[in-house]
Amino acid sequence: MPIVHQFDYAKPRTLEEVFNLFARHKNYALLAGGTDLVNMLKENVAKPDVVIDLKGLELLNTISFENGALIIGAGVTFSDLIESKIVQDKFPVIVEIAKTVASIGVRNRATVVGNICSSVPCMDSGPLMLAYDANVIVEGPGGGRIIPAEKWFIAPRKNSLQRGELITGVSLPLPRHKHAGCWVKLGRYDGEDLVQVSLLLLALMDGTFRISFGAVAPVPVRAKKIEQLLNGQNLEPAIIKKATMLIEQEIKPITDVRASKEYRMHMAKVMFTRGLQAALSRLNGGGPEYGTRLL
Repeated sequence: MPIVHQFDYAKPRTLEEVFNLFARHKNYALLAGGTDLVNMLKENVAKPDVVIDLKGLELLNTISFENGALIIGAGVTFSDLIESKIVQDKFPVIVEIAKTVASIGVRNRATVVGNICSSVPCMDSGPLMLAYDANVIVEGPGGGRIIPAEKWFIAPRKNSLQRGELITGVSLPLPRHKHAGCWVKLGRYDGEDLVQVSLLLLALMDGTFRISFGAVAPVPVRAKKIEQLLNGQNLEPAIIKKATMLIEQEIKPITDVRASKEYRMHMAKVMFTRGLQAALSRLNGGGPEYGTRLL
C-alpha cells in the first residue's frame, strides 16, 4: 500500500533543532523505528505536515549503566538490547523479552520507547517497565521531567507525553538484591502476531516478587495483590493456589478476534504458575535457560 499523503521530512542532529521543529509545526510525527508510523501513514491514519526523523540524534542510540540503573536511549532497538553485553549480564530477562518481539526484521527497527509510546494494551515493553519500576526520561523546551512507568500509561493509545516534549530514554533501576526473571508470552503463532496474554515475573533473593501482565487490561497491570501475598512467604502449594486465584482480581481481559476473555484468564493462570517456578529456579542457579519457551 503506497503512502499518498504528502509531508515534509526533517532529520535534526540536536535536541535544539528538534524543539525548533516542534515550534514551527503543529502537526508533526516522530520517526524512530517507524514500525507503527509507516503503517499509519500508509493507512492514512496519520497525516502529519512533517515527519521528524530522530535517527540522527546520537545521544538517543546508547545503552549504558549509570548510578545503578540501565539507561536505554529512545533510538535503541530490540536487536540492540539482545546484543548488549550490559543487558545480557545484568538484565537477562530483557533479552528474553526482546527475542519474542515480532520478527528479526521488526526487531532491527522497532524501539522500546516507540513501543511504550504506542501504548497499546498488547505492547511487550509495558510489563517490563512496570516490573522494574522504570522511569521515562522526557525533555522539553522548558526543561526535563521524569515520569514513573506506573503514571505513564493512561489508556489504550494514551500516555503522559505532552505535545512539544521528546522522550530521550527510559531508566530501569537494577534491584538491590540479586534477582531472576521469567517472561511468558502467549500468541497464536510465531512471528508478527499480537500477544494474547503476557507476563513478566521477577523473583528477588530477599523473598519478594514483582509481577506484571500485558494484553489483559486497558493498560499494563502490576499485580500488587499477588506480590503482597507472596512476599516473604514459604511458597507452599496452598499459597501458590491462592495467588493464582487472585489473578481474577488483578486483570480484566476482553474477548476480541485473537482470544476470548475466558481463554485469556485461564492461560494467565497457567503462565503464572509456570513462570513462578522458572523464575525461582533461575534465582537458585538452575531452571530453563533464558529464551526457553514455557508454552
